[in-house]
Amino acid sequence: MNFPRASGILLHPTSLPGRFGIGDLGGEAYKFVDFLVESGQKYWQILPLAPVGQGNSPYSAYSAFAGNTLLISPESLVTDALMDQTELDNAPQFSSDKVDFPKIEEWKSTILTKAFETFRSTSGSPIHQEFDQFARENFWWLDDYAAFRAIKSSHEQQAWFQWAAPLKLRDEAALSTVRSQLSREIAAEKFYQFLFFRQWLALKKYANEHGVYIIGDAPIFVALDSADVWCNQSKFKLNADGSPKFVAGVPPDYFSKTGQLWGNPIYDWEAMLRDNFGWWTARISFALQTVDVLRLDHFIGFARNWEVPGGDETAENGNWRDVPGREFFTIIRQRLGELPLIAEDLGSLTPEVEDLRDTFGFPGMHILQYAFGGDARNRDLPHNYIKNCVAYTGTHDNDTTAGWYKAADKNARNHARKYLQSNGREIHWDMTRAVYASVADTAIVPMQDILGLGSDSRMNTPATGDGNWSWRLGDIPEGVAKRLKELTETFGR
Repeated sequence: MNFPRASGILLHPTSLPGRFGIGDLGGEAYKFVDFLVESGQKYWQILPLAPVGQGNSPYSAYSAFAGNTLLISPESLVTDALMDQTELDNAPQFSSDKVDFPKIEEWKSTILTKAFETFRSTSGSPIHQEFDQFARENFWWLDDYAAFRAIKSSHEQQAWFQWAAPLKLRDEAALSTVRSQLSREIAAEKFYQFLFFRQWLALKKYANEHGVYIIGDAPIFVALDSADVWCNQSKFKLNADGSPKFVAGVPPDYFSKTGQLWGNPIYDWEAMLRDNFGWWTARISFALQTVDVLRLDHFIGFARNWEVPGGDETAENGNWRDVPGREFFTIIRQRLGELPLIAEDLGSLTPEVEDLRDTFGFPGMHILQYAFGGDARNRDLPHNYIKNCVAYTGTHDNDTTAGWYKAADKNARNHARKYLQSNGREIHWDMTRAVYASVADTAIVPMQDILGLGSDSRMNTPATGDGNWSWRLGDIPEGVAKRLKELTETFGR
């Protein structure tokens, strides 16, 4: 699919400012849309909106369908008469710089519980009718997800594969019993999802009406401890007890002698092919109801997977296994039509991966931070881009551009200054200008790079467990929107 020439900003909603410790879907999100409009941007790119699991990572989530209820706006709950203003007036003091996830989770859980009790104590209002409609339309994932979260809570957050066998293996009688025992908790989980999607879709509608479109993100793998795996065990390479036969990773290379062990369960692609990729079809179709464009993370995984035996502690003993990617995208296209997908084709870009991407016309990605220090043939140098691609200064997994430049070796810095005709003092604007000026149909820049922030503002450092995903945006200096709009107009975006 060809995209119009346009540009946008990468910023996850958790990074938005606000006084409740984490960005949410309330007033500041609408103000950010207004900033995008004022600066001439057409895209707001986000990370997965899923409920975060281990390490607070949106790429390790409890569901590929559910929303992150930490993003629910408390102020909107007051507007909907689900909470009294005094609850917000008495909110704890939170950091404005970093997200303190445990503290946020404790407080948000309290106020959401109170909102649910208020909801239960009334009847017949429009919001009840909206909830009933939401529950009916989404029962196919919502019922199982709500049960999954309620059972986890009743088991002190134990992973599903540690539950007693009848629940772990989804015995119908055991599930019926527990659904009855936990009916209130299950109803509450459904209500929280209703609140999330009600607020998110209202924000998306506002953005779309103002000419801003959302680029979402779909991680190729799902977490082992997720409703997706618990409910679809036959679609993954699992042992009879629910433990993984194989897990995902990447093989040893220059950067890691033992490879990277991600731990996600491996899809049984042949089993998925036999039912015409029903789970994946539902996933992509549902995602594209909540965003306008979808980035497929780790696109190489649709060509082949590095499968590591489930009990291994490193990725050294894995093997490459082919994935029926051509059949996958053919069937998805037949069932859903032409789709606005972006291929995250970073890393080991083999001919097979390039062929799969190009056969279906998906735009790939180029990262300008990867361009310097080599020769003129580097694929990430702007003069080597093609129109059907997405150009970035960096992504959520990269250092900020200012941080990258400060830490880069002398050869890379000299190359960057020469190529960009830069003195290095505003390297973030020089690199933004380069991707905006390029032939790439789409140019995306992280908000940290628009502001020239340093390494302490990066979103994620891969292969590290602590301190990630917590960066928050402060005030946007006056004049930034005007300067960005001038750049956007200069290069026809």
